[in-house]
Amino acid sequence: MSKKFTFLFVMLVISSMVLAACQPEVITETVEVPVEVEVEKEVEVIKEVEVEVPTKTLVFSSRLFSPPREQEFFINEIIKPFEEEHGVIVNFQIIDDQTLLDRAEVQQTTDHITTDIVVAHNSRMPEWIEAGWVEDLTDVVAGWDDRHFSEAFVTDTNKDGAQYFLPVGADVYLLLANNKALPYLPDGVELDTITWEQYAAWAVAVAEAEGEGKVCITGIPMKSWIYMFGGTALSYGAGFPDASSAGAMDAWKVWETIGKAQGFVPTVMNIDSCVDPMMREESWLTVFHNARAGQVYASNETQFTLAPAPTGPVGTGSIAGVSGYAVMKGSANYDLAIEFLEYLTRPDVQVKLAKGTGGFIPPVQEAIDYLGDEAIDEVINKAVLVLENGVVSGVPGGNYQDWGAVKACFDDVFEDTILTGADVTQERLDAAQTCVDDLLN
Repeated sequence: MSKKFTFLFVMLVISSMVLAACQPEVITETVEVPVEVEVEKEVEVIKEVEVEVPTKTLVFSSRLFSPPREQEFFINEIIKPFEEEHGVIVNFQIIDDQTLLDRAEVQQTTDHITTDIVVAHNSRMPEWIEAGWVEDLTDVVAGWDDRHFSEAFVTDTNKDGAQYFLPVGADVYLLLANNKALPYLPDGVELDTITWEQYAAWAVAVAEAEGEGKVCITGIPMKSWIYMFGGTALSYGAGFPDASSAGAMDAWKVWETIGKAQGFVPTVMNIDSCVDPMMREESWLTVFHNARAGQVYASNETQFTLAPAPTGPVGTGSIAGVSGYAVMKGSANYDLAIEFLEYLTRPDVQVKLAKGTGGFIPPVQEAIDYLGDEAIDEVINKAVLVLENGVVSGVPGGNYQDWGAVKACFDDVFEDTILTGADVTQERLDAAQTCVDDLLN
């Protein structure tokens, strides 16, 4: 190693020792220092939340108001005001009588009641009552001192002194004529007092003058012919449904006269309602359901003339029908159902409903005070006259195994005898009566 390098190394060592001696002493000390720390904490906050309460729904199943025009009126003008006032929903369903009964049986036997109110025809009311599927409304009705129901339908709506149905939409039969037929009216005949023989002579005169028949009846099987004929038969002292008595024979002879003159409209066997043929002026004469007559008449009262049904030796005969409201046994909305029925049977609502659906008879006596002088009011007034002063019968459908089959017994006589222009014989009528009697329960 060179002397120079040795010297430098020695000097570096000495310098390091001097520098180390000059460094300050490092003293380590632990000191407690307070520190603020933010800690998250759960805080309960109460907040108001709006909870939507389900709207009550009343299930209302009806055999009445089945035509679309009537349904629209009933929903918009009758149901909606009630819904808005009570904050509820009325589920309105159109269901035929048999389906209503079948559905009720399922609900009652499974104890799963989903229907609240039913509307049934008077011919089916006994089945509801005997089965025990509708509530006794006697005490409810007793609390309403501003309305009284027509006595004409008590035997159908009541049983053993208790009331189960509240009548609505009663009907009878009225004569409706297109004014084009008036020139052929027999001399001296007034429509308000026209007899069945005069009606037949009028129909014959129209057919001969016009070259084709203008009388409308429902030729499609199991429609209204049984009621059209039934009114004639009652006018001659027959019962209902009576096909072969002396009074029934006299009634058949009236229709035989029209048939022999080919007095029915050519399309008669395709007609299930006389409304359209009358409005299209294919038909000029008919005696049919007052609400349907009212529908046609109110459409153009200057074109038609309305009168009570023709008379016979014992008076003005007519089949009188009615439907009725009832509360289903076990309804979950019983109180609301009663409120709705109280509303529906108010005299003013009864008239509003009757006028808006073609001219049904409101079977609440006080309702007549609300009638005015419009065309539809005339329909109702004439129907009331027939109901109160005529020879009327209800529809004893509950006495028979199949009311449609009973209708067919009368339809067959029309088709094979009256329409063909053949003579009505006692033998043919006895066969028809046997057809009816074989269907008794």
